[in-house]
Amino acid sequence: MGISRRHLIRGAGAFAVFSAGSRPVLAALARTQPDLILHNGQVITIDPRQPAAEAVAIAGDRILAVGSNADVGALAAAGTRRIDLGGSTVVPGFIDGHCHPAYSGRRHLRFIDCDLRSIKAIQDAVRERAAKTPPGEWVVGFKYDDTKTAERRFITLEDLDAAAPDHPVYIGHRGGHTGYVNSLALARAGITEQSPDPEGGRFVRDPATGRLTGRVLERAADTFENSIPAFGTTTREEDRAAVKLITQMFAKAGVTSSTDAYGTAEDLRAYQDAREAGELSSRIYCMIGYAHLDKMIVAGVRTGLGDEWVRVGGMKATCDGSISERTARLSQPYVGRPDDFGMIVAGAEELYGYASKAHEAGWQLGIHANGDVGIGMVLDLYERLQRERPRRDPRYRIEHCTVINDDLVRRMKALGAIPTPFSTYVYFHGEKMPEFGEERLNSMFALRSFLDAGIGATMASDYPPGPFEPMMALQSMVTRTAMDGRVWGPRQKISIEEALRVCTLNGAHASFEEHEKGSLEPGKLADLVVLGRNPLTEDPSNLVSIPVERTMVGGRWVYEA
Repeated sequence: MGISRRHLIRGAGAFAVFSAGSRPVLAALARTQPDLILHNGQVITIDPRQPAAEAVAIAGDRILAVGSNADVGALAAAGTRRIDLGGSTVVPGFIDGHCHPAYSGRRHLRFIDCDLRSIKAIQDAVRERAAKTPPGEWVVGFKYDDTKTAERRFITLEDLDAAAPDHPVYIGHRGGHTGYVNSLALARAGITEQSPDPEGGRFVRDPATGRLTGRVLERAADTFENSIPAFGTTTREEDRAAVKLITQMFAKAGVTSSTDAYGTAEDLRAYQDAREAGELSSRIYCMIGYAHLDKMIVAGVRTGLGDEWVRVGGMKATCDGSISERTARLSQPYVGRPDDFGMIVAGAEELYGYASKAHEAGWQLGIHANGDVGIGMVLDLYERLQRERPRRDPRYRIEHCTVINDDLVRRMKALGAIPTPFSTYVYFHGEKMPEFGEERLNSMFALRSFLDAGIGATMASDYPPGPFEPMMALQSMVTRTAMDGRVWGPRQKISIEEALRVCTLNGAHASFEEHEKGSLEPGKLADLVVLGRNPLTEDPSNLVSIPVERTMVGGRWVYEA
């Protein structure tokens, strides 16, 4: 049966839940003259009522119709543009449920990219930047990863002293929870061999000599990041340029929406500035770090403020450490380190202070917890808040939610909590997995457990810590296989159909936007990706190589290969 005007308008009632966006939706549905028709495609809709189609009609920034070539083509008018997809695959735009867009964009613009394969190469990059920097000024790098270098060890104070003896140096780990500094950086921060560790942090010392190594963990790293001018002196124009750059990178990979998982007031302004300048290529759900909560509450800001391009998300805080840097707080020790259980960064009462204030003010909550101990603490907190001040559908989030057990999953289901497990870690960070052990990996990045329990886990790169390419995420989720071919945690494999839903509609649900995006349905935003091959028929071990041909956000192509 053809798609009639009456059929399109009849579907409008399903979208009446929209407020500010309702009028454009209804207007788009009432039109029968699409601006653009994509046809001769393999359309994967993520809509169970119509899982597959051949064509999509778009009016303005919304999807007008989805169906067969004949039915959708019949809606065309004289001014309708047509694109023959030639059998390419169309999927909803991918939604990264946890990453750091403004943060990473600034670093790409200003810092040394230390994603290099030897300590010597990092030293050379530091030496090159130091030669262009006046003596005494900071040299800063990011994306260093100890397990990706040939030496397979931590870069040391002596390594960095040799590269830049006349400059204070700070190199951030890709995971974002640890840093590496030289002697001049320690002196500049007033850190000596006698300095005590800060609460929730550690200045690492050589176990043989007791001397500082230059490695600083968690809140000890904050000592430097909070005082280095390069971290806090960007201009408004630089911030906008950073957002433009990173969202262009996202668009090239097919990411049409992302959640900034530790935003600031300045980040929120940068997203708005980029949007107004026509330079925002990916939608942003901006969670606000706990340190900025008070001024947001005073201003009347809370979760949901904004529109489909830039929206205020939840309040973000951190409970424990990192998976890629092996500081997450576990109930059982790391393999080969019998006394190392990881770290708690913020204790229960500290977290309660932030969370209760945000919860009472109507904010969604998203708390970073990687290890099973940390996750249990966060669930204790959420259960307490619901007892003290119950809210309907708070959509509590557990950011990362990596190491789980059956009891934690049961408690999450009862609360309706949403996990955002790392999507690309098994594939990209496979060389780190031995430190967790084969058996524990069957309870990590636990998509099978979540989905079987009816819990809507999202895709989440955490970029910079993990790559943000959705094709890599799909392969990692479906195969649980690292780049070196080793399989980790096979009991947590999911199907490609399930993985596509995790990467799209589940991400929309995590930000209260499942009625706006996440699937290809009439009335929803025209956010979609054209792929060179169909992931449903591709060999799962080749998913990472599927090319992104085009990316559309709001009816506009933001990337074309």
